[in-house]
Amino acid sequence: MSLSQVSSEISAAIVASDRPVGSVELIAVSKVQPNERVLKVLRQGHRVFGENRVQEAGSKWPNFKAEFPEAKVHLLGPLQSNKARLAFEIFDCIHTLDRLKLAKSFARLAQELGYCPPLFMQVNTGNEIQKAGITPESVDGFVAECRLLDLPLAGLMCIPPVDEEASLHFALLAKLAKRNDLAQLSMGMSGDFAKAISFGATHVRVGSAIFGERISEPDPSSSNE
Repeated sequence: MSLSQVSSEISAAIVASDRPVGSVELIAVSKVQPNERVLKVLRQGHRVFGENRVQEAGSKWPNFKAEFPEAKVHLLGPLQSNKARLAFEIFDCIHTLDRLKLAKSFARLAQELGYCPPLFMQVNTGNEIQKAGITPESVDGFVAECRLLDLPLAGLMCIPPVDEEASLHFALLAKLAKRNDLAQLSMGMSGDFAKAISFGATHVRVGSAIFGERISEPDPSSSNE
């Protein structure tokens, strides 16, 4: 596939779901992709990308942004509290808020720096031991805590279990978001983004379908594109 093919499929899924044009943002997941592949997509005009690691993003995106200042980078991987400050400097949006300690770190930084990037709460919809994320049963309480901290909570994010029907998890995430008056949903990856759009995804995370297979593949159970 290619960037243009993925964009066309997203447009078709939006139309099929009777949703407004432009209601879904494509995050091109550039983690562990060679710089030349990322540069090719930037030169094709795409401007929203996703990375998993603070260090990797910090090593390449300052240079890319110097040439393409309108580019935006989203953090899609787990974040240690001691790297929160650096994440604020690098990322335009963070999709992996998954615990109160991290929320409090964000709140302190927001007070100190005067800004905080939009945040998505990661929900472990499959209650998988190996995955990060708030359990579905804890979402309401954690949303309330984040709002008490005055954090800019934009929506919810999930990574469905690889061996279960993704639609069930997309539907659950949409239900949790609606109940908590959250408008945005980060869900859907290379193999199921059209399905996610039908359940209300506002951000889809697509990597291999745009860039090709990675040079080194991570554990598929924790993939987020």
